[in-house]
Amino acid sequence: MRKQLPPQRIAVTGASGLIGTALVAHLREEGHTVQRFVRRPTVASDEISWDPIAGTVDIEALRGVDAVIHLAGAGVGDKRWTKRYRAEILNSRLLGTTAIAHAVAEVKPAVFISASAIGYYGETGNRAVAESDRSGDDFLAAVCREWESAADLAGDVRTVKIRTGLVLEPTGGALGRMLPLFRFGLGGRLGSGKQWWSWITLHDQVRAICHILESNISGPVNLTSPNPVTNLEFTAALARAMHRPALFPAPGFALRLLLGGFSTEILGSKKVLPEALTNDGFEFEYPHLTNALTAMLPTDE
Repeated sequence: MRKQLPPQRIAVTGASGLIGTALVAHLREEGHTVQRFVRRPTVASDEISWDPIAGTVDIEALRGVDAVIHLAGAGVGDKRWTKRYRAEILNSRLLGTTAIAHAVAEVKPAVFISASAIGYYGETGNRAVAESDRSGDDFLAAVCREWESAADLAGDVRTVKIRTGLVLEPTGGALGRMLPLFRFGLGGRLGSGKQWWSWITLHDQVRAICHILESNISGPVNLTSPNPVTNLEFTAALARAMHRPALFPAPGFALRLLLGGFSTEILGSKKVLPEALTNDGFEFEYPHLTNALTAMLPTDE
């Protein structure tokens, strides 16, 4: 049975995002006091003001926290990757993480958990990778390298860089966008369908972050299921779970025209394994995609 932490004071950036919202709710249910970073003057006792662009953090409000969890950053799939938006993707991570890491170095919580992504590995093809593998050489790999380097500014505080995969949650994220198409029988593989997708349920994502809070693990940690699947397997499993066909593939050239640079993340292959987590004793509640989708999707789908 999982050891439960005594009540702690935990500060979270990106608390209004998909992962942050679920994490904050779970931490509060566990009895922890959670303070949310906000980019405006505070209006509630559970808020801490910061400005990631200016690099400022209300240090006094942060003093005495037991843990800082940094999840904030511009969404890589929110807009086309124009030159300006590429800069925003990088700067939102580099500047924000630098500001938070400097603050962490000053107030010295027990642990600093900083977001990263499996984009770190770049294109892996059919090769499985774990935390000890080298970084890739594409745009997002370069972003992740700088992102993680900024987290190291926390100094001697135990620092964990969570390299998150495709987070599955029917109310948002990639799965939330796919469901309407599959609901109307318009879903299908993306591109060749041979590319590997490394996924994790939002439920296990939150559990994994809590496991990290309670453990002594440090450094990079992949937050992905131990059973990645190809896109063809993913879309077929989703269609079965929704009792719909998957007859309408999206050609790679169409995705590249529609999505621009972000299409490399949809059509690229990342076969990532959570070696650090499993070696640390973490057990996934949903290690297999079929069971995960069955649990998440309404029975009337």
